[in-house]
Amino acid sequence: MKNLRMLISGTVMLLVLGLVNFYIGYHLWVLLENLLPGISAGVYWTVFMVIAFAYMIGMVPWPKAVKPVARMFKVVGSYYLACMEFAVIMLPLTDLLYWMLGLTGFERSAFTAEAGTTLLLLLAVFLLWGSRNAWSTIVRTHPIRIDKSIGTSSPLTVAVASDLHLGNIVGNRHLRKMVAEINRMKPDIILLAGDVLDDSIEPFIRNGMIEHLKQLKARHGVFAVLGNHEYYGGSIGEYTELMASNGIRVLQDEVVETAGVYIVGRKDKTAESMEGGRLSVPLLLEGLDHSRPVIMMDHQPTGFDIAAKAGVDVLLSGHTHRGQIAPNHWITKRLFELDWGYLLKDKLHVVVSSGYGTWGPPIRLASRSELIKLEVLLEGSKSYSEEPLSAKTVLI
Repeated sequence: MKNLRMLISGTVMLLVLGLVNFYIGYHLWVLLENLLPGISAGVYWTVFMVIAFAYMIGMVPWPKAVKPVARMFKVVGSYYLACMEFAVIMLPLTDLLYWMLGLTGFERSAFTAEAGTTLLLLLAVFLLWGSRNAWSTIVRTHPIRIDKSIGTSSPLTVAVASDLHLGNIVGNRHLRKMVAEINRMKPDIILLAGDVLDDSIEPFIRNGMIEHLKQLKARHGVFAVLGNHEYYGGSIGEYTELMASNGIRVLQDEVVETAGVYIVGRKDKTAESMEGGRLSVPLLLEGLDHSRPVIMMDHQPTGFDIAAKAGVDVLLSGHTHRGQIAPNHWITKRLFELDWGYLLKDKLHVVVSSGYGTWGPPIRLASRSELIKLEVLLEGSKSYSEEPLSAKTVLI
């Protein structure tokens, strides 16, 4: 029965994608026929449909000999996904304008060429601006005050990165920038809040990405949790062993104590459907000394009430990408209590990151590639701006 439902869902999805892409392809065909009379319909539709389904073609487990070609298809297909979203929004508006001009008796003979050229220019701006947002990272700092003590007057610096999606598209160049930026924070603790991998572990290993990740430096350790994409990739055992052997512990419904605080790492919500479940937050926190700060990573931003009642002080999530491409952020804002940013719920501090990498197209609109710097101010500690200046003279 479950297989039948999956088959029906897959068939419906392919049908919808086919209809959407036919709608887009028809409009592009009309434009090209207007600009290049005599273009072959057979060649056009073959090339268009291959590009339209390139991402899915690239995800097929091809033999090793053709995998480089499959990777190229996935990259091409990822950019097409961004173009498809742009087209789904803009083409109906263009059709509506064409219809309204007809009602007013406006001359529409040049509409196809003018509207098509305008849309292509807007698409170019969209792709360029979206690429800038995806590859140009900003660091967001959140001062968080917790009424607990670890016996020091210094704030605790915690660097957080989520949704790296390392693979064929987000590669070593972007990863090196992340490692350098995080190390510049001189963090006490580094936390990777899920989706380090973009499904498959193969490009992660082939491109030696672990060699860059192991360069992350924190006084009291680097910890990670699983995201939904690690589950989709199906190599959790291999991934966690590789990370552990390079100094990064992947917490799976586990708690560690470091720097006087508890770091709680939950399995991703996907474990409920693919692994038979995960521990509840109260059960995870059972037996802890709640006079100490509790920082929890849970990849998907859910269960804030439960975490607050259980005694979690800071909850860190990602997953949403803040929709990645507008207007998807309107959807994520309605799906989650907090899809991005900061929320204080009772005494629980929630921070949801829009993520460092991207899924699918390396394009962001109304969201940015970001890293999080937490300045955890504990009882008796001072913020950096409140620290007394040294009276020691420094010669430059």
